Amino acid sequence: MKKFLAVFDGYKMSKSTMEYSIQLSQKAQAHLVGVFLDEFFYHSYSFYNIISTRKNYQEAFKKLDEKDARKRDEAVHQFQKACEKSKINFSIHRDKKFALQELKHESMFADLVIINEHETFTRGKEQLPTAFIKDLIIGVQCPVLLVPWNFKPIDKIVLLYDGRPSSLYAIKMFSYLFGNLDELPVMVYTVKDEDMANLRLPENKLMREFIKRHFPKAEYKIEKGNSEERIVGFMKNSGENELAVLGAYQRSEVSRWFKTSMADILMKELNSPLFIAHSK
Repeated sequence: MKKFLAVFDGYKMSKSTMEYSIQLSQKAQAHLVGVFLDEFFYHSYSFYNIISTRKNYQEAFKKLDEKDARKRDEAVHQFQKACEKSKINFSIHRDKKFALQELKHESMFADLVIINEHETFTRGKEQLPTAFIKDLIIGVQCPVLLVPWNFKPIDKIVLLYDGRPSSLYAIKMFSYLFGNLDELPVMVYTVKDEDMANLRLPENKLMREFIKRHFPKAEYKIEKGNSEERIVGFMKNSGENELAVLGAYQRSEVSRWFKTSMADILMKELNSPLFIAHSK
């Protein structure tokens, strides 16, 4: 049985993370772990504001801490109820140390991390990609599924492929985790430079042979142009809620196409889930 981690900030419970993780756990017949990163020094209030505006600030801290604890408990209860209603196998982890380090460590023992792309684990908001998400992608030990704020059932899978090992690795990992999503249409999408002579798929024979074994009904689309513009344009204009599969950079090699900035662009421009994997 596969093990998926659904990651939550108890102060800002992501409903879409819960819905995507339950749906995909059902499809993959996976055990779902709700990971609540209850970092010990992360609060919903500002220490400075309390100290500077209240005389009896110690009593104020006590009441606010109790309120924070209730809010985090309610988030856990909400997740538990949703899992029980969906009749999936689940468990709950409440990590109280440093959020990013705890999550990276847990990812060593998981098949997939599912997290809202807007998560910061701070009181403030940040532009995409957030510092937390960027750091997570760099050090995570398994694939990551970044989900948008709002849940929409996935209509189609788009495998972004440029012939590099990183993109093929991501496709492999996705097929191993979700080989039973055969009912969804799958497209292998490739963008080649304008100066390339033909529109043949990179490693055409071997790639088609591989895809046929894992996604026998997959279609192919190959275009020329700027990869960033083409990918964003293609997915924005499709009219479907597509899940994009892409490889992130490796520590020893930065892919011309699937480097971190590509994931950054898709997070900023699209409102779709992104499956990201990179080999170490």
